[in-house]
Amino acid sequence: MIVPETTLALPVDVVPLGGLREFGMNTMAITCGDTTIVVDAGVMFAEPDLPGVDLVVPDLAYLEGLGHKVAAVFLTHGHEDHIGGLPYLMPLVEGPVYGSRLALALVENRLEQHSIDVRGRLKPVAPRERVQVGPFTIECLRVTHSMPDCLALAIHTPAGVLVHTGDFKIDHTPLDAETTDLPRLAELGQQGVLALFADSTNVDRPGVAGSERDVIDGFEEIFTSTAGKIVVAMFASSIHRMQILVDLAAQFDRNVAFVGRGVIDNSETAQRLGLLRIPSGVQIRDSEVRNFPGSDVVCITTGSQGEPAAALSRIAIDDHRFVKVDDDDVVVFSARAIPGNERAIGRVMNHLALRGADVIYEGQKHIHVSGHGHVEELKLMHSLVRPKYFVPIHGEYRQLARHARVAQTVSRGTEILVIDNGDVLRFDGEGAAIEGRAEVGRRLIDGTRTGEVADEVLRDRKHLAGDGLIVPMLAVNMQTGELAGTFEIITRGFVVDEASEALLRDATAMIRDAVRAAPIEERTDVGLLRERVRSELQRVLRRKAGRRPLIVPVVMEI
Repeated sequence: MIVPETTLALPVDVVPLGGLREFGMNTMAITCGDTTIVVDAGVMFAEPDLPGVDLVVPDLAYLEGLGHKVAAVFLTHGHEDHIGGLPYLMPLVEGPVYGSRLALALVENRLEQHSIDVRGRLKPVAPRERVQVGPFTIECLRVTHSMPDCLALAIHTPAGVLVHTGDFKIDHTPLDAETTDLPRLAELGQQGVLALFADSTNVDRPGVAGSERDVIDGFEEIFTSTAGKIVVAMFASSIHRMQILVDLAAQFDRNVAFVGRGVIDNSETAQRLGLLRIPSGVQIRDSEVRNFPGSDVVCITTGSQGEPAAALSRIAIDDHRFVKVDDDDVVVFSARAIPGNERAIGRVMNHLALRGADVIYEGQKHIHVSGHGHVEELKLMHSLVRPKYFVPIHGEYRQLARHARVAQTVSRGTEILVIDNGDVLRFDGEGAAIEGRAEVGRRLIDGTRTGEVADEVLRDRKHLAGDGLIVPMLAVNMQTGELAGTFEIITRGFVVDEASEALLRDATAMIRDAVRAAPIEERTDVGLLRERVRSELQRVLRRKAGRRPLIVPVVMEI
């Protein structure tokens, strides 16, 4: 391909909008001239200190301020931390969304739920296929991960080739026989790669992650020794793990039921695409589980992270319509605990154990294999690609820093750039350097209610959680400004003991006196009267009890 001289002079800016120094929200913008492409559009699930928040997505202010819309989006694979933020990105995209068949199938329903018209805009790409977008040529390369149909990207730019691994491990014996395209990666390395952006998730784990097939022996032992139901909790996107369980169920004459919206939807999508094969007569509906002896059933369910609304959490407290656990049943957690979820997972495990189930998790048996390469696989990637520059991505700072040290041991000629979300990494004729900062951050999404959660709403929620709510209620004659009836104080989440009860009684009298002492103009102005009551009560509680509950005065006009 002949690149015009004017294009050769243009720098290439790479700006991570999420996914660095954190797990999730993987989103990266790449700009050359007036063309911008975005690699992945992920979400991060909210931590416990974000009450009422369901999802966290990157702030897209940088893209909004470019002066042009995004020309195309490329999805490396179908995990939520890579596709879940696409509905919030799409208003800024004028071009198509490229990805594997599975990634696009998983994202299509999500976009439709947000009333985003995607007809003709979702473009499936196959491994070794190339796509031209302005000055970019994006080459798709097969990689193995914990789900099928995953891609790395070789992005050919005027400044050189950028290789983005996406999430990957090097599985030489994947279930679908689609191995990582090591020959093409090596060929790119021989031709010259400007920069490698590589997954750092498991850089602190020695050896190799292993093949998905490695869990078969552990599950065979469970199938052989279990007299009752086998309930397996996993990520809903773990299609390879589903296939292993379906094959074992057929081998051991058990029926398979998918329990939970996530695994039901994803299993149907995978079957439609030919990525999950279920023999005739093996699958049953979740509503049919109770019609079969436990020894004839395998349930594949959501809830491996202790999510309160997931199927396994409801099963654990005997609140599921169709599935119950008994003494002879075994429940397997076939997933790695995401940091921060340990307490929720432990709570679900305890409920299951109380109901008599035998709970099995990673460490007891080999029933989970990570989808992210361990340190030896990362070393192999570096040895093949041999980039001039290396940028670790996908991980907290300790993973990025360790990956930088690993890269130095493999290739001392590679320059390491450990950057942060918002850093503008510019590649031009002079090399690579950070050229300023872009506006980045995060948006908090209340997915079940009204959309984005503003900072002040979050502050109020934390305030309520920490100190409770007090609602002083008073009635005022708007003609005379006189208090009418009784003055009440209602509390919620505010500890009322003997001392605080006496304090509230005293506060009631003090506020009544303060209202009566106020000018009539203030007493007949509802807004001013509310503020006087709030400030007086706040002052009393802070001074005498050291407490700062949320105070919401209610003034009834008479």
